[in-house]
Amino acid sequence: MSAKSGDGTFTPATGSRVHWNELPASLRVALEERLGSTVIEAVTQPGGFSPGLAARLTLADGRRVFLKAVSAARNPESPEMHRQEALVAAALPPSVPTPRFLWSYDNDGWVALAFEDIEGQHPQLPWRPAELDRVLTAVNKLADDLTPSPVNVPAISVRMAGQFQGWRTLYASSRKGGLHDLPAWALRNLERLAELEGRWQAAAEGETLLHVDLRADNILLTRERVYFFDWPQASHGAAWIDLAAMLPSVAMQGGPHPWDVFETQPLGQRADPDAVTAVVTALTGYFIHRSRLPPPPGLPTLRAFQRDQGAPALEWLKRRTGWS
Repeated sequence: MSAKSGDGTFTPATGSRVHWNELPASLRVALEERLGSTVIEAVTQPGGFSPGLAARLTLADGRRVFLKAVSAARNPESPEMHRQEALVAAALPPSVPTPRFLWSYDNDGWVALAFEDIEGQHPQLPWRPAELDRVLTAVNKLADDLTPSPVNVPAISVRMAGQFQGWRTLYASSRKGGLHDLPAWALRNLERLAELEGRWQAAAEGETLLHVDLRADNILLTRERVYFFDWPQASHGAAWIDLAAMLPSVAMQGGPHPWDVFETQPLGQRADPDAVTAVVTALTGYFIHRSRLPPPPGLPTLRAFQRDQGAPALEWLKRRTGWS
């Protein structure tokens, strides 16, 4: 599996981080009480779309912990995302390759989550073929192991219902004028795309526990294992959805085209082609519509990241539909 050539420059998957020493003093005291030891070193981790703290902590008693924390003042939606992640993380069985959840803290507008600290690295970008092969093998195994879902979570058709309607939103806007900056193919087919997008919820039905947001910044590699973390959007649905949803990010970060990967994987080979096309339509509409919105508070690169995923997703969609 060969990666595309490029200059190795990608829109970073980062938020505006808060460092440990920038947290309110009262919050640091409360968190150290929960930790059972004082923090002697805190190394901020840059990857991932969170506008709060994300740091590897070394404690005075020698333990290491990964801690994330956010307040509504940083981003109004992020605390609820952390609360949802705490519920999912606490319910995941030990067999799931994810850092072990330790505890959560929710007080005075701040929500914090503590996990075991994994001594691993994110996949190198541009994607290296050997690392991508490891991750793809792990994604296929994850879907097999999590069918049926061991956790009580909403269906993805419910979880993402408000977000996967990008083409329909754009089509409604087009009837009022504008949208001339959309790709020409999308403009020509906007009404058809809106109609096809409307089928995605039925196409996504399934009983597999899905991560929903697999990307390089949500993956850690150790010598023995591939870890998947950040599960706030966990849902159940068709087993192949995590594979399909991660491939646009792989492509925009120097990896192969989505269509060169999906059909080679067991999950892709077992998937219903029409169902995949409907979900890829919704995913592409999500990227393209969201990339046109103002950036959310504390997440300055999110819209550019969505735009850059939208480009390979759109090329994949063109191939799947065969429309001119």
